[in-house]
Amino acid sequence: LDARRRVEFAALYRAACADLSLADTYHLPADTVRYLNQLVGRAHNQLYRTHKLETGGWADTLFRKVPQQLFHDRAVRLASLLFWGPFLASMFLASNYSPVPDFAEELIGEDGILDMENMHSQELGSGDVQGGIGSGFYIHHNASIGIRCFVWGLVFGIGGMFETLFNAVYLGAVFGHMTTVANPRYFFEFVTAHGPFELTAIVLCAAAGMKMGFSLVSTGGLRRLDALAKTARESMPILFTGVLLFIAAAFIEGFLSPSAAPYEAKAFVAMLSTLLLLGYMVVLGYSQQEGDAGVLATRGAAAAKPAERASPFDDPPTPTPTPTPTSAPRAPQPGGATP
Repeated sequence: LDARRRVEFAALYRAACADLSLADTYHLPADTVRYLNQLVGRAHNQLYRTHKLETGGWADTLFRKVPQQLFHDRAVRLASLLFWGPFLASMFLASNYSPVPDFAEELIGEDGILDMENMHSQELGSGDVQGGIGSGFYIHHNASIGIRCFVWGLVFGIGGMFETLFNAVYLGAVFGHMTTVANPRYFFEFVTAHGPFELTAIVLCAAAGMKMGFSLVSTGGLRRLDALAKTARESMPILFTGVLLFIAAAFIEGFLSPSAAPYEAKAFVAMLSTLLLLGYMVVLGYSQQEGDAGVLATRGAAAAKPAERASPFDDPPTPTPTPTPTSAPRAPQPGGATP
């Protein structure tokens, strides 16, 4: 109900309570007291009702609204472009085919390169951090990356752009340099399985932060705090999707990635993860766009119908006036009276 109807509802509720009190005091007929009791009870339940956890709309939200938003959101597209483009370029510049031979050393540093090479110099399955302990560690580590990307995005969007570029260039340099070591198999056996979820989660967290940061610049006529609050509600599905992907990547990174499972199994998980991401973010998002066109056409056809009264407190629809047939005046009867 709008504000005026809410005020009217409250006034009617108070009046019904007063009538019930008077009916009890003056011992009015039992039917009247019973009617007023039921009326006050229904009004009380409406006025003081609690919002239960509604699960009926979860499927519509998860499989229609969220994919559609991820597919059409400009911040997600910008973050994807800022991450994957520099990531691939940095990976090429750090490889053996690079026109800049010392690109990785200058970006990561010699100590960082040595640590990375030593970390992935042993055969998988012999490390100390595995299973649940490893998953907890990677959840903390991945969350720190996502939080940085999200928080820096709040700095008018510019901070999120720089943080996204930094992560893209740094991670791309690591991937590119590890192709040049003597035995790169151990590194790629470790990162293949969880890579799709983890890298996509970085993009989504950065997109959510930048979307909120941009709202501080382009407020749409609102106050900055109001624009930020409005955009925060719109950014929550993007952020929550990134958080869920971080958690899924952490469990894969803790249990499967450091295990001695064959590389074919890890590659299968990576391909399955990629197909799930494409199906959820692209196929569902694009198909919902086509479906919404039919919905809008149906709504346009239904808009011509007269409005129905949705609530007893709504104004009744204005009836369409029907033309009254006119008849010619009759001639006066004898005696001067006209029937």
